[in-house]
Amino acid sequence: MKKQLSAVMLILVTIFIGFGIIIPVLPELVTPFQLNMMLMLYSAVSFLMSPVWGSLSDRIGRRPVLLAGLAGFAVSFLLLGIAGDKLWLMYVSRLLGGLFSGAATSCAVAYVADITTEENRTKGMGLVGMSIGLGFIFGPALGGLLSGFGLSFPFFVSAGLSLLTLLFASARLPESLPPEKRTEARKRPSRWSAFAGSLKYLYLLSFFVTFTLAGMEGTLQYFEAIRFGAGPMDVGIMFLVSGIVGAAIQGGVVRRLVKPGDESKVVGYGLVLSAIGFFLLLLSSSLWTATLYLTVFAAGNALIRPCVISLITQMSKAGQGVATGLNSSMDSLGRIAGPLMGAAAFHLNVNLPFAIGGVLCLGALALLASFRAAVRRSGADRPAV
Repeated sequence: MKKQLSAVMLILVTIFIGFGIIIPVLPELVTPFQLNMMLMLYSAVSFLMSPVWGSLSDRIGRRPVLLAGLAGFAVSFLLLGIAGDKLWLMYVSRLLGGLFSGAATSCAVAYVADITTEENRTKGMGLVGMSIGLGFIFGPALGGLLSGFGLSFPFFVSAGLSLLTLLFASARLPESLPPEKRTEARKRPSRWSAFAGSLKYLYLLSFFVTFTLAGMEGTLQYFEAIRFGAGPMDVGIMFLVSGIVGAAIQGGVVRRLVKPGDESKVVGYGLVLSAIGFFLLLLSSSLWTATLYLTVFAAGNALIRPCVISLITQMSKAGQGVATGLNSSMDSLGRIAGPLMGAAAFHLNVNLPFAIGGVLCLGALALLASFRAAVRRSGADRPAV
């Protein structure tokens, strides 16, 4: 199982390096409007297609969908590298990136759910969260460094990395879903039936966590520039430090210390910690304080995400691919709506995106309470609440 987990972690790191590698490069190639449109297109396609890919993997297996996702992701970056000043080709690249990243991401998480038991599911999801966090840490850094060799060079590197990961996965990653379980998956209810029970609160929670995060990411540099004159390098340092701390928490604290049945409590702690981080950011006055406060927020987020995914995969009756695909859709929807909220709120008042984020994190505690109450009413034996 360790070899399989390592391969899945590599896939996730590759995907999220690709997601982050464009952040410092695309603003040099397109206007802010075009950049936002491309990012929204990527997230919108991923939102629509992630459940479809997840459902397909429940029927035909994880491996073929994972490999197809990596191949398509590599092609999307190859197109972006050769696009030059062809705007239409950039849009095609982002469309393909959103389409195939949903396949790889949702199936990678479902793969981990397949090979872990309920007792060690949260540990596995902690490694998933750490892998995603590492991709977010190194992606923008690689994009900035490699752009010194030409603005297209980072895209070719990401395409090559995706292709190498595809070859590695082809050779080392066996199928995790046996044929008999695929037959069972065909008899399961529609993927949208997940919203009918207690799990709808967890899916909504996933949305709000990403929504507040994306709203903050889109306005943080502008806010800190007002506070202490922060530039791109300062914000890069802030995200680097907070990302390392978040990855360490997901790979260490969550994986080693969170016991089965404690997930919902840990999510509550994470929501409170995230809210505190949002409110503290309003008080930032230097690179040091801003980095510290962003790290508080990142620590809260690091507690929430793997535990929510673990709960969803433990309790879903619609198949792991469907469950993780829906969660990926909620994440993508948050990345569409979050920046829009952040930009509008920042226009009204520079403090507003962070105040709204803090309030929404505290408000999300009501979703968590509703989930726990619904579990008790249904008499479900997982999780302990």
